[in-house]
Amino acid sequence: MEEVFRPAWVEINLDNLSYNAKQIKNKVGDRDIIGVVKADAYGHGAVQVAPVLLKNGFTKLAVAIIDEAIELRKNGIESPIMILGITPDNLLDSVVEYNVEPAVSSYKCAEKLSILGRKYNKKIKINIAVDTGMGRIGFIPNKSAVEDIHKISELPNIEIESIFSHFSTADELNKDYANLQLKKYNEFYNLLLDRKVQINMRNLANSAAIMELPPTYFDEVRPGIIIYGYYPSDEVDKNTLNIKPVMTLKTSIVHIKTLDAGKYVGYGRKFKTCRKTVVATLPIGYADGYSRRLSGKAQVIIHNKFAPVIGNICMDQCMIDVTDIENVNIGDEVILMGEKNDLKFDANNIAAILGTINYEVLCMMSKRLPRVYIKDSKIVKVKNYII
Repeated sequence: MEEVFRPAWVEINLDNLSYNAKQIKNKVGDRDIIGVVKADAYGHGAVQVAPVLLKNGFTKLAVAIIDEAIELRKNGIESPIMILGITPDNLLDSVVEYNVEPAVSSYKCAEKLSILGRKYNKKIKINIAVDTGMGRIGFIPNKSAVEDIHKISELPNIEIESIFSHFSTADELNKDYANLQLKKYNEFYNLLLDRKVQINMRNLANSAAIMELPPTYFDEVRPGIIIYGYYPSDEVDKNTLNIKPVMTLKTSIVHIKTLDAGKYVGYGRKFKTCRKTVVATLPIGYADGYSRRLSGKAQVIIHNKFAPVIGNICMDQCMIDVTDIENVNIGDEVILMGEKNDLKFDANNIAAILGTINYEVLCMMSKRLPRVYIKDSKIVKVKNYII
């Protein structure tokens, strides 16, 4: 097992990951489940996350780019993998080489894949992307698109595995627009059936739809953020699915000093002590994904108490005020994002300070931070990205 070389790390609870996967499986019944592991499984480590999902009933994986699919293949992941984004023409050979299912948004793309399929004597499974209201990639669902997809279905060495789309507002309380997208999706699918287009599967439901829109389940569902124990928004009904956060950001104290009143802490002298203050330094900063915008606003958990972050967060270090916490020593563990007992300061709290969403906070964790994988309260794997 690799060692953790620096006293700042991301802890991944594999038991919570398994729990979430089982909860999702119970929610959707016998539908196939596509586990979204793009962005290195939202910062959790796709190579380690993927096997856990597959072991717990997931049938396919989804990534954003071909590079992510190749990483999984090179690490022994043999399950079907779909790419959610556009694959550039110069990388389409890799789609064939690594047996990956690309998203197709145009006839030209499908035609190029057909040529490659004939070249390598392989049938290429593709997933037709449809823009039902996201304004991103995909065919606009109209008669012209029906004809294009019909032509695609007749191309040699091409098999349409699925037709998929993505919700824009399924995580909002008002479901009118989501239902409009569902209506467009169904109408377009029926037009394709009328044109005798063979489509193996339908997938539309994202995390929010899995929670609140069962009519969108179809053949397979596509959970993302809920895999990792966070809800897609504060507007969804959390009672529909019980999940547990998988990630905790930790560090340990490397230096302690006592400053008299009237002394400054950090770049720009933004914090001035108003009393004799015990300052602890943590070896983590904005280069690790602990944003400078948290300066003076975030708090950490140490010895079952909250301690405020003081001064501007540096690139590689930050400081906390531990004056009111007893028996603080160098080497003591600190939770920067997560929970312990009844104290919580998680990705939602950080997102609220930053004016963003929990998704981004999880993905902010940089490759400088080792991932430490925990199962049954024991370390089972350490992943160092740099060394």
